[in-house]
Amino acid sequence: MATIPAPTGSIAPNPTVYVRNLEEGIKVDQLKEALSEIFSEYGTIIEIVAKTNLKAKGQAFVVFDSVDSATQAIDEINGFELFDKPMHLDYAKSRSDATVLREAGEDELEVHKRRRLAEKERKQAHEALEAQKKLKRPSGPPDAARPAKTAKGAGLKPTTGAAAAVVPDEYLPPNKILFLRDLPDTADQENLTAVFGRFEGFQEVRTVPGRKGIAFVEYETESGAISAKEATSGMPMGDSGKPIRVTYQRQ
Repeated sequence: MATIPAPTGSIAPNPTVYVRNLEEGIKVDQLKEALSEIFSEYGTIIEIVAKTNLKAKGQAFVVFDSVDSATQAIDEINGFELFDKPMHLDYAKSRSDATVLREAGEDELEVHKRRRLAEKERKQAHEALEAQKKLKRPSGPPDAARPAKTAKGAGLKPTTGAAAAVVPDEYLPPNKILFLRDLPDTADQENLTAVFGRFEGFQEVRTVPGRKGIAFVEYETESGAISAKEATSGMPMGDSGKPIRVTYQRQ
């Protein structure tokens, strides 16, 4: 069996084992069956999570009903070969949905999901900003070494690469205010309140005088806005059934 370094210990022990370096060509059902056969020797398995998308291939999560079972599995079979590849095992970075539901119930599970979604969106926003910075970064001599032709005479200020890097609306980090676009002309404060007032912490809908098709919705906390955005983004509205756009307000 190949020698695999032991987990670093930087991740807090929990009942979920993160398994990576798996054979990507194996079908998910076959992979889950093999993992179940191996890991079930160490305790009761609540669920095994493995996905087919490219980013998630080659990895899986085995959720036990106790930390002791997860610890024993990591200690004893880290590096065990499955489909001719040594598995790399560690504790998962966060509790699984199944663990949260089992330990704290459905209400806490919803909070857990919203936190995870918020963290995902913050990460996407950061990655989008970094990518735009790289695209805008000049490859030639510094701007100071070249005359600013475009700014002069046009009344425009030269824009640096960092200042020009604008996060796309779809990747803005979560906040308490949603920005609605592509609303039907018939959308008003009353019917928008009927839709968005269903979510926790709703405060108000603000329409823009003289501007149709846009509005703002404010919540007491980010979690309420996250839930509303997740449920309503792309929702058809009006007689035409055109999907609306829901993003966070740009800060």
